[in-house]
Amino acid sequence: MNLSMKWLKEFVDIGNVAPRDFSEAMTMSGSKVELFEIEGGQIENIVVGQILEIEKHPDADKLTVCQVDIGEKKVQIVTAATNIKVGDYIPVCKDKSKLVDGTPIKKGKLRGVVSEGMFCSVAELGVTVHDFPYAVQDGIFILQDDPDLKPVAGTDIKETIGLTDTKVEFEITSNRPDCFSVIGLAREAAATFDKPLKLHTPEVKAVGKSCDGMLDVEIHNPELCPVYSAKIVENVRVKPSPLWLRERLRAMGVRPINNIVDITNYVMLEYGQPMHAFDLRFIKDRKINVRLAKDGEEITTLDGIERKLNNTNLVIADSEKPVAIAGVMGGEYSGIMDDTATIVFESANFNGSSVRLTAKQQGMRTDASSRYEKGLDPNSCIPALERACELVQLLDAGDVLDGVIIDDKSKSEPVKIKFNPEWINHFLNTELSANEMKTILEKIDCKIEGDEIVVPTFRPDLLHKADIAEEIARFYGYNVIPSTAIKGGAQGKYSVRQKFDMTITDTLIARGLNEIMTYSFISPKYYNKVQMPENHPLRNSVVISNPLGEDTSIMRTTALPSMLEILSKNYNNRNEYAYLFEIAKEYIPTTPDKLPVEKNVLTAGFYGESVDFFKVKGVAEQVLDRAGVKNYDIKADSEQFGYHPGRCAVLTINGEQFGVIGEIHPKVRENYGIGTRVYCFSLNVDTMFEYAELEKHYKPLPKYPAVTRDLALICDKDIPVLELEKAIKEGAGKYLESVKLFDVYQGKQILPGKKSVAFSLTLRSAEGTLTDEQATSAVNKAIKSLEKVGAFLRS
Repeated sequence: MNLSMKWLKEFVDIGNVAPRDFSEAMTMSGSKVELFEIEGGQIENIVVGQILEIEKHPDADKLTVCQVDIGEKKVQIVTAATNIKVGDYIPVCKDKSKLVDGTPIKKGKLRGVVSEGMFCSVAELGVTVHDFPYAVQDGIFILQDDPDLKPVAGTDIKETIGLTDTKVEFEITSNRPDCFSVIGLAREAAATFDKPLKLHTPEVKAVGKSCDGMLDVEIHNPELCPVYSAKIVENVRVKPSPLWLRERLRAMGVRPINNIVDITNYVMLEYGQPMHAFDLRFIKDRKINVRLAKDGEEITTLDGIERKLNNTNLVIADSEKPVAIAGVMGGEYSGIMDDTATIVFESANFNGSSVRLTAKQQGMRTDASSRYEKGLDPNSCIPALERACELVQLLDAGDVLDGVIIDDKSKSEPVKIKFNPEWINHFLNTELSANEMKTILEKIDCKIEGDEIVVPTFRPDLLHKADIAEEIARFYGYNVIPSTAIKGGAQGKYSVRQKFDMTITDTLIARGLNEIMTYSFISPKYYNKVQMPENHPLRNSVVISNPLGEDTSIMRTTALPSMLEILSKNYNNRNEYAYLFEIAKEYIPTTPDKLPVEKNVLTAGFYGESVDFFKVKGVAEQVLDRAGVKNYDIKADSEQFGYHPGRCAVLTINGEQFGVIGEIHPKVRENYGIGTRVYCFSLNVDTMFEYAELEKHYKPLPKYPAVTRDLALICDKDIPVLELEKAIKEGAGKYLESVKLFDVYQGKQILPGKKSVAFSLTLRSAEGTLTDEQATSAVNKAIKSLEKVGAFLRS
């Protein structure tokens, strides 16, 4: 929500408070300010000038040389503009000036003739032809063409065209619909700065003609539309709005259109009550029905799109057809045209949930719907309607007929909350008197009647005594309420599982990986991108009942596609390498009446020049080691979807698969637009935690020297090295301290189908120095164990 400081000061005099101080004070009192912007803040040294003479440039057919009065002196400016004449008032950039975008303008020469500045268009001043409808888009801004401008040579251009406002942008929470208006924010400012609020009561002068019998209004669904009111204006005179109104709309971020449309927008911004103006001639039989649409009924909205309605959409209809989608947008023929003669101003209240659902179904969210969906005060309909008609008379935009056409089925009563100062003081840890609390509450229009607080109807967020305490706290000052330590003996600490997950995260970060977070909602098409078989059980996913779109319509059963999406973005953003990880959620459906099983899966993805399968495998093994997971097996596997069938392995523990490591299949890489090799691994963190040895035992440094022995073996090339390592560990017994692979060879000296594998064994005893006999015995036992798996000493 943007706020014009000029407009605000019409309702509350806050004095010469600097924008930054105003923003800080409003934020501290609960109205969070995002930013403020001073209009024309970049513009420097641009003034009004009057053209005195125009001559052709001596050496350029398309240039002219102008003598211009800029107040304190005359300057010469060379220009290519064609829409200027002697006597015109125009914006002049003097030497060493700046345009709205910060572009500097300096004195120079054009084709040998000195030019001491530049003339400006509307765009170069940061405004548009909507702000100044008399201006031209691609020419110099002729100031006197606008009847509201009174240009004087030498005056600052910002003062002349009204670029002197400050815009403050607020972040308004959805429970404060009253603050989506100038008056609502003025109430907050008045309470914050302890200044009186000056509200205006609209006055509409009678013209002597009544609107009785000219229009009939009937609400068919009062639960969706409790109030519908209207007034009629005849002899409408459509024309541009005056400058002051256009300035305010511009400062609030709304584009001026014409006086009638601008009035409806102005009132919406001022009161927070959306309005609409209908052309009476297009309302069949002069009958307005507020009803639900019929299934299949159609309407072409103001944006020119034909929309199909259903029986949940509330519409404003005449005797035959819908003329507007209630609370969202008017119909094609409900707008104001140049020949419009009689209009109907609509001011109504619609159910917020109904408006939001309709806007979502129709794919059209407007300023009006964004306000209605938060829940507006039905009691604001008539004041807003009167204000619109007052502006019609003020702008001489038509003749307002006497009377109001209204169907009011609302039952809006003020909420009453018991006033309990003792409870509030206890709740806030304050020592305020009842009178001090009353003073604060009266600032925000709450009334104290006996022991009850009467809440105004425009504050739907005040329902309970805790809400009242919050109001007192924010205007008393959060910063002056004494801090209170949390009571109780409980001390927060990490659970065993949290520490386990943190160990995994810390290990990967130490290895140079970056943590990512991805959505659990994905598209069914993701399964095709990773080449998941059509009959694979993981294609059975939980389907979202009301998804935001097809791309987020199911809950993932595998996190691999999410990881590849992020790797793809990094690659296509030309990052040379990426090492990423996430402890992600995977959702496995059970039965329709039960929630899915949520699996915590560590997924890591890598690409880059120095990455290969073994480095990625090493990262996974280090994670398992740091997590205390031992006695797992790694075996080659060619059946895992998404992975290269010859460069993939699965991890198992006690026969249960809990991980996959491998290179991504080239076709999958192609699906994601990645032009280099990609490696991933996934580990089931829940299974890891189940088998982890979490207790760490101290092991003293060895006292006795180690003995090393090397084994060179011959075995079938398909036997995994891990299987050989396990055989060595099982056979060597207690003296074996470590096993290290240092050579694998296949070549001319080795029989076809065989390979040579060499290990270095480290043997050590904690009881004394190993003898040759003990070391030889351990090695021989290891050799016998190896022979059982088909590995023999190389001769």
